[in-house]
Amino acid sequence: MEKINKKQAGIILLSLLSINSFAQKIDNDSTLNRTVVVEQEYNPDILDASKINILPKVEEPTVAKKEIEYSIVSMPLSSFDTYQEMAPFTYPEKQQVAKRGFVRLGYGNYGNMDGKLNYLFRLSSKDQLGVAAGIDGMKGKLEFGDGKHRLHYYHSMAKIDYLHQFDRVDMDIAGRWGLRNFNYQPLAPLTHQRFTSGDVHLGVKSTDEMLPVNFDVETNLLLFSRVHNWTGIGAEADKVNESRIYTKANIKGNINEEQQVGIALQMNNLFYTEGYQDNYTSLQLNPYYEFDNEDWKLHLGVNADLSLGLGQTVQVSPDITVQYVFSDSYVLYVKATGGRQVNDFRKLEQFCPYAELLKGEKIDNTYEQINTSLGFRASPYPGVWFHLFGGYQNLKDDLYQLNDVLIGGVSSPFISIGQENSSNVYGGANISYGYRDLLNISAEGVYRHWNMSDEALFFKPAFLLNLKMDIHPLKALTVNVGYQYLQREKVVNERIASINNLYAGATYDIYKGLSAYVKLDNLLNKQYSYYWSYPLEKFNFIAGISYRF
Repeated sequence: MEKINKKQAGIILLSLLSINSFAQKIDNDSTLNRTVVVEQEYNPDILDASKINILPKVEEPTVAKKEIEYSIVSMPLSSFDTYQEMAPFTYPEKQQVAKRGFVRLGYGNYGNMDGKLNYLFRLSSKDQLGVAAGIDGMKGKLEFGDGKHRLHYYHSMAKIDYLHQFDRVDMDIAGRWGLRNFNYQPLAPLTHQRFTSGDVHLGVKSTDEMLPVNFDVETNLLLFSRVHNWTGIGAEADKVNESRIYTKANIKGNINEEQQVGIALQMNNLFYTEGYQDNYTSLQLNPYYEFDNEDWKLHLGVNADLSLGLGQTVQVSPDITVQYVFSDSYVLYVKATGGRQVNDFRKLEQFCPYAELLKGEKIDNTYEQINTSLGFRASPYPGVWFHLFGGYQNLKDDLYQLNDVLIGGVSSPFISIGQENSSNVYGGANISYGYRDLLNISAEGVYRHWNMSDEALFFKPAFLLNLKMDIHPLKALTVNVGYQYLQREKVVNERIASINNLYAGATYDIYKGLSAYVKLDNLLNKQYSYYWSYPLEKFNFIAGISYRF
Protein backbone atom coordinates (compact mmCIF):
# COMPACT_ATOMS: atom_id res chain seq x y z
CA MET A 1 0.00 0.00 0.00
CA GLU A 2 1.09 3.61 -0.58
CA LYS A 3 2.49 5.72 2.20
CA ILE A 4 0.92 9.03 3.06
CA ASN A 5 2.96 11.98 1.79
CA LYS A 6 2.47 15.57 2.87
CA LYS A 7 0.02 16.33 0.09
CA GLN A 8 -2.12 13.28 0.89
CA ALA A 9 -2.02 14.12 4.60
CA GLY A 10 -3.41 17.55 3.76
CA ILE A 11 -6.18 15.95 1.74
CA ILE A 12 -7.08 13.74 4.72
CA LEU A 13 -7.14 16.71 7.08
CA LEU A 14 -9.36 18.75 4.76
CA SER A 15 -11.70 15.78 4.31
CA LEU A 16 -12.05 15.37 8.07
CA LEU A 17 -12.78 19.06 8.59
CA SER A 18 -15.36 19.10 5.81
CA ILE A 19 -17.55 16.36 7.24
CA ASN A 20 -17.46 16.99 10.97
CA SER A 21 -21.22 16.49 11.07
CA PHE A 22 -21.00 12.82 10.23
CA ALA A 23 -20.94 9.91 12.65
CA GLN A 24 -19.35 6.54 13.19
CA LYS A 25 -21.90 4.04 14.37
CA ILE A 26 -25.69 3.89 14.67
CA ASP A 27 -27.53 1.72 17.22
CA ASN A 28 -28.56 -1.55 15.70
CA ASP A 29 -32.19 -0.85 16.15
CA SER A 30 -32.22 2.71 14.92
CA THR A 31 -30.36 2.10 11.68
CA LEU A 32 -32.11 1.97 8.35
CA ASN A 33 -32.26 -1.72 7.47
CA ARG A 34 -30.92 -1.76 3.93
CA THR A 35 -30.79 -4.65 1.49
CA VAL A 36 -27.30 -6.10 1.18
CA VAL A 37 -26.71 -6.96 -2.45
CA VAL A 38 -24.96 -10.33 -2.58
CA GLU A 39 -25.20 -13.37 -4.77
CA GLN A 40 -26.90 -15.80 -2.43
CA GLU A 41 -30.29 -17.31 -1.79
CA TYR A 42 -32.67 -14.86 -0.15
CA ASN A 43 -34.41 -16.44 2.80
CA PRO A 44 -35.22 -13.89 5.51
CA ASP A 45 -35.51 -14.87 9.15
CA ILE A 46 -38.87 -15.61 10.69
CA LEU A 47 -39.45 -13.11 13.47
CA ASP A 48 -42.29 -12.88 15.95
CA ALA A 49 -43.16 -9.32 16.89
CA SER A 50 -44.57 -10.44 20.23
CA LYS A 51 -41.19 -11.84 21.37
CA ILE A 52 -38.48 -9.29 21.93
CA ASN A 53 -35.51 -10.30 24.04
CA ILE A 54 -32.95 -7.81 25.30
CA LEU A 55 -29.58 -8.94 26.61
CA PRO A 56 -26.16 -7.34 26.78
CA LYS A 57 -24.15 -8.22 23.72
CA VAL A 58 -20.95 -10.26 23.87
CA GLU A 59 -18.64 -9.53 20.96
CA GLU A 60 -16.02 -12.01 19.85
CA PRO A 61 -12.73 -11.27 18.08
CA THR A 62 -12.15 -12.77 14.66
CA VAL A 63 -9.22 -14.65 13.22
CA ALA A 64 -8.26 -13.74 9.66
CA LYS A 65 -5.02 -15.67 9.48
CA LYS A 66 -6.40 -19.17 9.00
CA GLU A 67 -9.17 -20.37 6.73
CA ILE A 68 -11.59 -22.21 8.98
CA GLU A 69 -12.44 -25.74 7.91
CA TYR A 70 -16.00 -26.08 9.09
CA SER A 71 -19.47 -24.93 8.20
CA ILE A 72 -20.73 -21.69 9.70
CA VAL A 73 -23.50 -22.22 12.27
CA SER A 74 -26.76 -20.95 10.82
CA MET A 75 -27.56 -19.12 14.06
CA PRO A 76 -24.25 -17.61 15.25
CA LEU A 77 -22.98 -18.73 18.62
CA SER A 78 -23.15 -15.66 20.83
CA SER A 79 -25.41 -14.01 23.33
CA PHE A 80 -28.66 -12.82 21.81
CA ASP A 81 -28.04 -9.78 19.68
CA THR A 82 -29.26 -6.68 21.42
CA TYR A 83 -32.94 -6.15 20.58
CA GLN A 84 -33.17 -9.25 18.41
CA GLU A 85 -36.86 -10.07 18.20
CA MET A 86 -36.46 -13.85 18.49
CA ALA A 87 -34.16 -16.68 17.46
CA PRO A 88 -34.27 -16.89 13.65
CA PHE A 89 -35.47 -19.88 11.70
CA THR A 90 -32.89 -20.11 8.93
CA TYR A 91 -32.31 -22.24 5.90
CA PRO A 92 -28.88 -23.02 4.41
CA GLU A 93 -27.99 -22.06 0.88
CA LYS A 94 -28.02 -25.06 -1.43
CA GLN A 95 -27.83 -23.82 -4.99
CA GLN A 96 -24.74 -22.41 -6.64
CA VAL A 97 -26.80 -19.97 -8.73
CA ALA A 98 -28.62 -17.54 -6.50
CA LYS A 99 -32.27 -16.76 -6.97
CA ARG A 100 -33.27 -13.10 -7.00
CA GLY A 101 -36.77 -13.47 -5.64
CA PHE A 102 -38.25 -14.91 -2.49
CA VAL A 103 -41.79 -15.21 -1.16
CA ARG A 104 -42.99 -16.87 2.04
CA LEU A 105 -46.34 -17.27 3.73
CA GLY A 106 -47.09 -19.01 7.01
CA TYR A 107 -49.77 -19.25 9.68
CA GLY A 108 -50.16 -20.88 13.08
CA ASN A 109 -52.00 -21.00 16.38
CA TYR A 110 -52.53 -17.79 18.38
CA GLY A 111 -53.11 -16.23 14.97
CA ASN A 112 -49.36 -16.24 14.31
CA MET A 113 -48.69 -15.08 10.76
CA ASP A 114 -45.58 -14.65 8.68
CA GLY A 115 -45.37 -13.13 5.22
CA LYS A 116 -42.29 -11.99 3.29
CA LEU A 117 -41.66 -10.85 -0.29
CA ASN A 118 -38.34 -9.80 -1.79
CA TYR A 119 -36.93 -9.32 -5.27
CA LEU A 120 -33.60 -8.00 -6.56
CA PHE A 121 -33.64 -6.32 -9.99
CA ARG A 122 -30.29 -6.28 -11.74
CA LEU A 123 -30.78 -3.19 -13.91
CA SER A 124 -27.26 -3.30 -15.33
CA SER A 125 -23.80 -4.56 -14.43
CA LYS A 126 -23.47 -1.60 -12.04
CA ASP A 127 -27.06 -0.88 -11.02
CA GLN A 128 -29.23 -2.96 -8.70
CA LEU A 129 -32.65 -2.32 -7.19
CA GLY A 130 -34.10 -4.31 -4.31
CA VAL A 131 -37.69 -4.21 -3.12
CA ALA A 132 -39.18 -5.99 -0.11
CA ALA A 133 -42.35 -6.13 1.97
CA GLY A 134 -43.44 -8.15 4.96
CA ILE A 135 -45.91 -8.64 7.76
CA ASP A 136 -45.70 -10.71 10.94
CA GLY A 137 -47.54 -10.80 14.22
CA MET A 138 -50.10 -12.58 16.35
CA LYS A 139 -53.67 -12.35 17.64
CA GLY A 140 -54.84 -14.73 20.33
CA LYS A 141 -55.98 -15.21 23.91
CA LEU A 142 -53.20 -15.16 26.49
CA GLU A 143 -53.44 -16.04 30.15
CA PHE A 144 -53.63 -13.27 32.74
CA GLY A 145 -54.15 -13.59 36.48
CA ASP A 146 -57.93 -13.27 36.22
CA GLY A 147 -58.42 -15.33 33.08
CA LYS A 148 -57.65 -14.89 29.41
CA HIS A 149 -57.54 -11.76 27.30
CA ARG A 150 -57.10 -11.34 23.57
CA LEU A 151 -53.93 -9.52 22.57
CA HIS A 152 -52.65 -8.65 19.10
CA TYR A 153 -49.35 -7.33 17.80
CA TYR A 154 -48.74 -6.78 14.07
CA HIS A 155 -45.70 -5.41 12.28
CA SER A 156 -45.81 -4.39 8.60
CA MET A 157 -42.96 -3.00 6.52
CA ALA A 158 -41.94 -2.10 2.98
CA LYS A 159 -38.54 -1.01 1.70
CA ILE A 160 -36.66 -0.17 -1.48
CA ASP A 161 -32.90 0.04 -2.03
CA TYR A 162 -30.93 1.24 -5.05
CA LEU A 163 -27.18 0.68 -5.50
CA HIS A 164 -24.91 2.15 -8.18
CA GLN A 165 -21.32 0.99 -8.42
CA PHE A 166 -18.84 3.54 -9.75
CA ASP A 167 -15.28 2.49 -10.52
CA ARG A 168 -14.01 3.16 -6.99
CA VAL A 169 -17.11 4.23 -5.10
CA ASP A 170 -20.50 2.71 -4.29
CA MET A 171 -23.57 4.90 -3.82
CA ASP A 172 -26.78 3.59 -2.30
CA ILE A 173 -30.16 5.23 -1.78
CA ALA A 174 -32.87 3.56 0.29
CA GLY A 175 -36.25 4.13 1.88
CA ARG A 176 -38.31 2.19 4.40
CA TRP A 177 -41.78 2.41 5.91
CA GLY A 178 -42.91 0.54 9.01
CA LEU A 179 -46.12 0.18 11.02
CA ARG A 180 -46.81 -1.55 14.33
CA ASN A 181 -50.32 -2.05 15.68
CA PHE A 182 -50.99 -3.63 19.09
CA ASN A 183 -53.29 -3.45 22.09
CA TYR A 184 -52.76 -3.34 25.85
CA GLN A 185 -53.89 -5.58 28.68
CA PRO A 186 -57.47 -5.07 29.99
CA LEU A 187 -56.77 -2.70 32.92
CA ALA A 188 -54.13 -0.54 31.23
CA PRO A 189 -54.92 3.19 30.84
CA LEU A 190 -54.69 2.89 27.02
CA THR A 191 -56.54 0.36 24.87
CA HIS A 192 -54.38 0.24 21.75
CA GLN A 193 -51.34 1.80 20.10
CA ARG A 194 -49.89 2.51 16.67
CA PHE A 195 -46.26 3.29 15.86
CA THR A 196 -45.38 4.59 12.39
CA SER A 197 -41.83 4.96 11.10
CA GLY A 198 -40.19 6.16 7.90
CA ASP A 199 -36.52 6.20 6.84
CA VAL A 200 -34.62 7.81 3.98
CA HIS A 201 -30.95 6.95 3.45
CA LEU A 202 -28.09 8.16 1.24
CA GLY A 203 -24.63 6.64 1.48
CA VAL A 204 -21.28 6.79 -0.36
CA LYS A 205 -18.44 4.33 0.24
CA SER A 206 -15.04 3.84 -1.36
CA THR A 207 -14.38 0.31 -2.64
CA ASP A 208 -10.74 0.43 -3.74
CA GLU A 209 -8.55 -0.64 -0.81
CA MET A 210 -5.45 0.52 -2.65
CA LEU A 211 -6.49 4.15 -2.33
CA PRO A 212 -4.36 6.08 0.18
CA VAL A 213 -7.59 7.37 1.79
CA ASN A 214 -10.77 5.34 2.20
CA PHE A 215 -14.11 6.64 3.40
CA ASP A 216 -17.63 5.53 4.30
CA VAL A 217 -20.17 8.36 4.64
CA GLU A 218 -23.94 8.30 5.00
CA THR A 219 -26.86 10.42 6.15
CA ASN A 220 -30.31 9.29 7.26
CA LEU A 221 -33.64 10.92 8.01
CA LEU A 222 -35.49 8.79 10.59
CA LEU A 223 -39.12 9.64 11.41
CA PHE A 224 -41.18 8.06 14.18
CA SER A 225 -44.70 8.73 15.45
CA ARG A 226 -46.47 7.44 18.57
CA VAL A 227 -50.21 7.98 18.08
CA HIS A 228 -51.61 7.33 21.59
CA ASN A 229 -49.89 8.58 24.72
CA TRP A 230 -51.08 8.65 28.32
CA THR A 231 -50.31 11.78 30.33
CA GLY A 232 -51.22 10.41 33.77
CA ILE A 233 -54.20 12.72 34.23
CA GLY A 234 -56.90 10.44 32.87
CA ALA A 235 -56.70 11.45 29.23
CA GLU A 236 -54.74 10.58 26.11
CA ALA A 237 -52.42 13.19 24.64
CA ASP A 238 -52.10 13.92 20.95
CA LYS A 239 -49.53 11.93 19.03
CA VAL A 240 -45.87 12.57 19.74
CA ASN A 241 -43.44 12.81 16.80
CA GLU A 242 -39.69 12.42 16.64
CA SER A 243 -37.46 13.41 13.70
CA ARG A 244 -33.85 12.28 13.75
CA ILE A 245 -31.18 13.36 11.28
CA TYR A 246 -28.41 10.84 11.66
CA THR A 247 -25.11 11.25 9.84
CA LYS A 248 -21.90 9.30 10.13
CA ALA A 249 -18.50 9.03 8.50
CA ASN A 250 -15.36 6.96 8.81
CA ILE A 251 -12.20 8.13 7.04
CA LYS A 252 -8.87 6.34 7.27
CA GLY A 253 -5.53 6.41 5.55
CA ASN A 254 -2.65 3.97 5.25
CA ILE A 255 0.68 4.77 6.87
CA ASN A 256 2.09 1.54 5.47
CA GLU A 257 0.88 -2.00 4.85
CA GLU A 258 0.47 -2.68 8.57
CA GLN A 259 -0.64 0.67 9.99
CA GLN A 260 -3.62 2.97 9.53
CA VAL A 261 -4.91 6.14 11.13
CA GLY A 262 -8.45 7.40 10.93
CA ILE A 263 -11.30 9.25 12.50
CA ALA A 264 -14.94 8.27 12.79
CA LEU A 265 -17.68 10.77 13.47
CA GLN A 266 -21.32 10.48 14.38
CA MET A 267 -23.91 13.22 14.78
CA ASN A 268 -27.56 13.00 15.78
CA ASN A 269 -29.97 15.93 15.53
CA LEU A 270 -33.27 15.10 17.24
CA PHE A 271 -36.46 17.15 17.02
CA TYR A 272 -39.64 16.48 19.03
CA THR A 273 -43.24 17.58 19.21
CA GLU A 274 -43.49 20.74 21.28
CA GLY A 275 -44.14 19.96 24.93
CA TYR A 276 -42.57 16.51 25.02
CA GLN A 277 -38.85 17.19 25.14
CA ASP A 278 -36.38 19.84 24.01
CA ASN A 279 -34.57 19.33 20.74
CA TYR A 280 -30.90 18.42 21.04
CA THR A 281 -27.72 17.54 19.15
CA SER A 282 -25.30 14.73 19.97
CA LEU A 283 -21.83 14.62 18.40
CA GLN A 284 -19.37 11.77 18.80
CA LEU A 285 -15.74 11.81 17.65
CA ASN A 286 -13.54 8.71 17.50
CA PRO A 287 -9.91 9.20 16.36
CA TYR A 288 -7.99 5.90 16.21
CA TYR A 289 -4.80 4.12 15.21
CA GLU A 290 -4.67 0.52 13.91
CA PHE A 291 -1.83 -1.97 13.55
CA ASP A 292 -2.17 -5.44 11.97
CA ASN A 293 0.69 -7.79 11.15
CA GLU A 294 -1.50 -10.95 11.32
CA ASP A 295 -0.05 -12.01 14.70
CA TRP A 296 -0.82 -8.75 16.50
CA LYS A 297 -3.91 -6.61 15.97
CA LEU A 298 -4.16 -3.27 17.77
CA HIS A 299 -6.94 -0.72 17.69
CA LEU A 300 -6.17 2.30 19.88
CA GLY A 301 -8.72 5.09 20.04
CA VAL A 302 -10.92 7.25 22.24
CA ASN A 303 -14.61 8.20 22.14
CA ALA A 304 -15.27 11.87 22.81
CA ASP A 305 -19.03 12.49 23.05
CA LEU A 306 -20.53 15.98 23.14
CA SER A 307 -24.17 16.87 23.72
CA LEU A 308 -25.99 20.18 23.28
CA GLY A 309 -29.42 20.42 24.88
CA LEU A 310 -29.65 17.10 26.77
CA GLY A 311 -27.72 15.61 29.67
CA GLN A 312 -23.97 16.00 30.22
CA THR A 313 -22.18 18.09 27.64
CA VAL A 314 -18.91 16.10 27.39
CA GLN A 315 -18.29 12.40 28.07
CA VAL A 316 -15.20 10.33 27.27
CA SER A 317 -14.66 6.56 27.03
CA PRO A 318 -11.93 4.24 25.69
CA ASP A 319 -11.88 2.41 22.36
CA ILE A 320 -9.06 -0.11 22.68
CA THR A 321 -8.61 -3.67 21.42
CA VAL A 322 -5.41 -5.71 21.65
CA GLN A 323 -5.45 -9.16 20.04
CA TYR A 324 -2.68 -11.72 19.69
CA VAL A 325 -3.01 -14.71 17.33
CA PHE A 326 -0.68 -17.67 17.76
CA SER A 327 -0.53 -21.17 16.28
CA ASP A 328 -2.84 -19.94 13.51
CA SER A 329 -6.12 -20.41 15.40
CA TYR A 330 -5.53 -19.42 19.03
CA VAL A 331 -6.52 -15.91 20.02
CA LEU A 332 -5.86 -14.00 23.24
CA TYR A 333 -7.47 -10.58 23.47
CA VAL A 334 -8.30 -7.69 25.78
CA LYS A 335 -10.85 -4.97 25.03
CA ALA A 336 -11.96 -1.69 26.61
CA THR A 337 -14.79 0.13 24.85
CA GLY A 338 -17.66 2.49 25.57
CA GLY A 339 -19.75 5.27 24.07
CA ARG A 340 -23.13 6.93 23.93
CA GLN A 341 -26.30 4.94 23.22
CA VAL A 342 -29.01 7.21 21.80
CA ASN A 343 -32.39 6.45 23.40
CA ASP A 344 -34.60 7.58 20.56
CA PHE A 345 -38.21 6.39 20.10
CA ARG A 346 -37.11 3.32 18.16
CA LYS A 347 -34.71 2.22 20.87
CA LEU A 348 -37.37 2.75 23.56
CA GLU A 349 -39.97 0.83 21.55
CA GLN A 350 -37.61 -2.12 21.21
CA PHE A 351 -36.74 -1.93 24.90
CA CYS A 352 -40.44 -2.04 25.87
CA PRO A 353 -43.19 -1.11 23.38
CA TYR A 354 -45.85 -1.00 26.12
CA ALA A 355 -44.04 1.69 28.16
CA GLU A 356 -45.57 5.17 28.48
CA LEU A 357 -43.20 8.08 27.83
CA LEU A 358 -45.29 11.08 28.91
CA LYS A 359 -45.85 9.75 32.43
CA GLY A 360 -42.56 10.11 34.25
CA GLU A 361 -39.16 11.74 33.92
CA LYS A 362 -37.73 12.63 30.53
CA ILE A 363 -35.38 9.92 29.28
CA ASP A 364 -31.69 10.74 28.87
CA ASN A 365 -29.26 8.87 26.62
CA THR A 366 -27.41 5.92 28.14
CA TYR A 367 -23.63 6.14 28.30
CA GLU A 368 -21.41 3.08 28.47
CA GLN A 369 -18.52 4.46 30.50
CA ILE A 370 -16.48 1.29 30.10
CA ASN A 371 -16.91 -2.29 28.97
CA THR A 372 -13.66 -4.15 29.46
CA SER A 373 -13.14 -7.85 28.78
CA LEU A 374 -10.43 -10.49 28.60
CA GLY A 375 -10.89 -13.57 26.49
CA PHE A 376 -9.34 -16.60 24.83
CA ARG A 377 -10.66 -18.24 21.68
CA ALA A 378 -9.24 -21.33 19.99
CA SER A 379 -9.78 -24.05 17.43
CA PRO A 380 -7.76 -27.06 18.59
CA TYR A 381 -9.34 -29.35 16.00
CA PRO A 382 -10.92 -28.63 12.57
CA GLY A 383 -14.58 -27.83 13.09
CA VAL A 384 -14.25 -27.16 16.83
CA TRP A 385 -14.17 -23.68 18.40
CA PHE A 386 -14.33 -22.68 22.04
CA HIS A 387 -14.35 -19.26 23.65
CA LEU A 388 -13.72 -18.23 27.28
CA PHE A 389 -14.31 -14.64 28.36
CA GLY A 390 -14.99 -12.38 31.33
CA GLY A 391 -15.27 -8.67 31.98
CA TYR A 392 -16.80 -5.63 33.63
CA GLN A 393 -19.37 -3.15 32.32
CA ASN A 394 -20.42 0.24 33.73
CA LEU A 395 -23.43 2.15 32.39
CA LYS A 396 -24.66 5.63 33.23
CA ASP A 397 -28.45 6.13 32.96
CA ASP A 398 -29.13 2.48 32.16
CA LEU A 399 -32.75 1.71 31.21
CA TYR A 400 -35.10 -0.47 33.24
CA GLN A 401 -38.83 -1.22 33.29
CA LEU A 402 -40.80 0.51 36.02
CA ASN A 403 -44.07 -1.23 36.95
CA ASP A 404 -46.72 1.14 38.35
CA VAL A 405 -49.97 -0.48 39.49
CA LEU A 406 -51.92 2.24 41.29
CA ILE A 407 -53.48 5.24 39.59
CA GLY A 408 -55.51 7.42 41.93
CA GLY A 409 -56.01 4.48 44.28
CA VAL A 410 -57.35 2.27 41.47
CA SER A 411 -55.47 -0.79 40.28
CA SER A 412 -54.56 0.01 36.67
CA PRO A 413 -51.14 -1.37 35.73
CA PHE A 414 -48.91 0.46 33.28
CA ILE A 415 -45.20 0.45 32.47
CA SER A 416 -42.87 3.41 32.39
CA ILE A 417 -39.11 3.55 31.84
CA GLY A 418 -36.71 4.39 34.64
CA GLN A 419 -33.00 5.14 34.51
CA GLU A 420 -30.24 4.38 36.95
CA ASN A 421 -26.48 3.92 36.92
CA SER A 422 -25.56 0.24 36.75
CA SER A 423 -22.55 -2.06 36.64
CA ASN A 424 -22.07 -5.77 36.17
CA VAL A 425 -19.31 -8.35 36.08
CA TYR A 426 -19.72 -11.19 33.63
CA GLY A 427 -18.09 -14.38 32.51
CA GLY A 428 -18.92 -17.15 30.14
CA ALA A 429 -17.92 -19.82 27.69
CA ASN A 430 -19.17 -21.23 24.43
CA ILE A 431 -18.23 -24.10 22.20
CA SER A 432 -19.28 -25.10 18.70
CA TYR A 433 -18.68 -27.93 16.29
CA GLY A 434 -19.53 -28.07 12.61
CA TYR A 435 -19.14 -30.85 10.08
CA ARG A 436 -19.62 -29.71 6.49
CA ASP A 437 -23.29 -28.92 5.81
CA LEU A 438 -24.48 -31.96 7.74
CA LEU A 439 -24.20 -30.99 11.40
CA ASN A 440 -23.72 -27.87 13.51
CA ILE A 441 -23.84 -27.93 17.31
CA SER A 442 -23.27 -25.03 19.70
CA ALA A 443 -23.57 -24.40 23.43
CA GLU A 444 -23.12 -21.22 25.41
CA GLY A 445 -23.36 -20.11 29.03
CA VAL A 446 -23.05 -16.52 30.32
CA TYR A 447 -23.25 -15.38 33.96
CA ARG A 448 -23.74 -11.76 35.08
CA HIS A 449 -23.91 -10.15 38.49
CA TRP A 450 -25.49 -6.68 38.59
CA ASN A 451 -25.14 -3.76 40.97
CA MET A 452 -28.41 -1.77 40.91
CA SER A 453 -31.35 -0.98 43.15
CA ASP A 454 -33.93 -3.72 43.73
CA GLU A 455 -36.52 -1.87 41.66
CA ALA A 456 -34.26 -1.87 38.61
CA LEU A 457 -33.03 -5.47 38.85
CA PHE A 458 -36.12 -7.53 38.08
CA PHE A 459 -35.57 -8.13 34.35
CA LYS A 460 -31.78 -8.05 34.34
CA PRO A 461 -30.22 -11.31 33.04
CA ALA A 462 -28.32 -13.34 35.64
CA PHE A 463 -27.60 -16.56 33.72
CA LEU A 464 -28.03 -17.51 30.08
CA LEU A 465 -27.84 -21.01 28.61
CA ASN A 466 -28.23 -21.42 24.87
CA LEU A 467 -28.06 -24.79 23.06
CA LYS A 468 -28.52 -25.22 19.31
CA MET A 469 -28.27 -28.04 16.79
CA ASP A 470 -28.81 -27.99 13.02
CA ILE A 471 -28.80 -31.24 11.10
CA HIS A 472 -29.21 -32.08 7.44
CA PRO A 473 -30.15 -35.79 7.37
CA LEU A 474 -31.50 -35.78 3.81
CA LYS A 475 -30.70 -33.71 0.74
CA ALA A 476 -34.12 -32.05 0.85
CA LEU A 477 -34.56 -31.87 4.64
CA THR A 478 -33.08 -29.51 7.23
CA VAL A 479 -33.94 -29.79 10.93
CA ASN A 480 -33.00 -27.55 13.85
CA VAL A 481 -33.51 -27.97 17.59
CA GLY A 482 -32.66 -25.51 20.34
CA TYR A 483 -33.05 -24.77 24.01
CA GLN A 484 -32.92 -21.35 25.61
CA TYR A 485 -32.81 -20.72 29.35
CA LEU A 486 -32.55 -17.25 30.87
CA GLN A 487 -32.65 -16.68 34.61
CA ARG A 488 -33.27 -13.17 35.95
CA GLU A 489 -31.63 -11.51 38.95
CA LYS A 490 -33.02 -12.36 42.38
CA VAL A 491 -34.65 -9.42 44.20
CA VAL A 492 -35.39 -9.95 47.92
CA ASN A 493 -35.63 -13.74 47.41
CA GLU A 494 -37.92 -13.29 44.39
CA ARG A 495 -37.30 -13.72 40.67
CA ILE A 496 -39.29 -12.97 37.55
CA ALA A 497 -40.15 -16.29 35.86
CA SER A 498 -37.21 -17.59 33.82
CA ILE A 499 -37.36 -17.98 30.06
CA ASN A 500 -37.41 -21.73 29.49
CA ASN A 501 -37.89 -22.37 25.79
CA LEU A 502 -37.40 -25.61 23.89
CA TYR A 503 -37.98 -25.08 20.18
CA ALA A 504 -37.60 -26.97 16.91
CA GLY A 505 -38.12 -26.45 13.21
CA ALA A 506 -37.77 -28.10 9.83
CA THR A 507 -37.68 -27.20 6.15
CA TYR A 508 -38.34 -29.63 3.31
CA ASP A 509 -37.61 -28.89 -0.35
CA ILE A 510 -40.59 -30.04 -2.36
CA TYR A 511 -39.69 -29.12 -5.93
CA LYS A 512 -37.38 -26.59 -7.66
CA GLY A 513 -37.36 -23.73 -5.16
CA LEU A 514 -40.65 -24.65 -3.47
CA SER A 515 -40.27 -25.54 0.21
CA ALA A 516 -42.48 -26.25 3.19
CA TYR A 517 -41.46 -25.20 6.68
CA VAL A 518 -42.65 -25.47 10.26
CA LYS A 519 -41.42 -23.90 13.48
CA LEU A 520 -42.46 -25.14 16.93
CA ASP A 521 -41.87 -22.82 19.88
CA ASN A 522 -42.18 -23.21 23.66
CA LEU A 523 -42.53 -26.99 23.44
CA LEU A 524 -42.42 -27.19 27.26
CA ASN A 525 -45.56 -25.03 27.38
CA LYS A 526 -44.06 -22.67 29.98
CA GLN A 527 -45.39 -19.27 31.00
CA TYR A 528 -42.95 -16.34 31.02
CA SER A 529 -42.71 -12.76 29.82
CA TYR A 530 -40.29 -10.09 28.62
CA TYR A 531 -42.32 -7.18 30.01
CA TRP A 532 -44.25 -6.46 33.18
CA SER A 533 -47.84 -7.82 33.05
CA TYR A 534 -47.59 -9.09 29.45
CA PRO A 535 -47.36 -12.90 29.15
CA LEU A 536 -46.10 -14.59 26.02
CA GLU A 537 -47.61 -17.46 24.10
CA LYS A 538 -47.34 -20.96 25.47
CA PHE A 539 -46.82 -23.76 22.94
CA ASN A 540 -47.14 -22.18 19.51
CA PHE A 541 -46.22 -22.93 15.91
CA ILE A 542 -46.04 -21.48 12.42
CA ALA A 543 -46.24 -23.59 9.25
CA GLY A 544 -46.15 -22.48 5.65
CA ILE A 545 -44.48 -22.54 2.28
CA SER A 546 -41.69 -20.54 0.67
CA TYR A 547 -40.66 -20.15 -2.94
CA ARG A 548 -37.39 -18.93 -4.45
CA PHE A 549 -37.49 -17.66 -8.00
